Amino acid sequence: MNRVLAILTIDTENLPTNFQEIIQHEREVIVAWKAEGFLEQLYLRPTRNGAVLIFKDLDENQVATKMETLPLYQLKKSLEILPLIKDSAI
Repeated sequence: MNRVLAILTIDTENLPTNFQEIIQHEREVIVAWKAEGFLEQLYLRPTRNGAVLIFKDLDENQVATKMETLPLYQLKKSLEILPLIKDSAI
């Protein structure tokens, strides 16, 4: 089972007035992704400027496409997508 890490950073200096609505919609999308089984975990960043998402059984292009549909993507400062390789010796 492959894993892909996505690191989303948002522009916190230019948040729209409806930011709380965007956050609520974001949570709904994340819950749906978890239920569908391709999102393993989401971690919020302590700086509160983004999140780290771990996807399973998707390739980098599929993850990029999914990330573009997130409500917070419109506030994107940067997005880094990294394929992960499990160390089979551990």
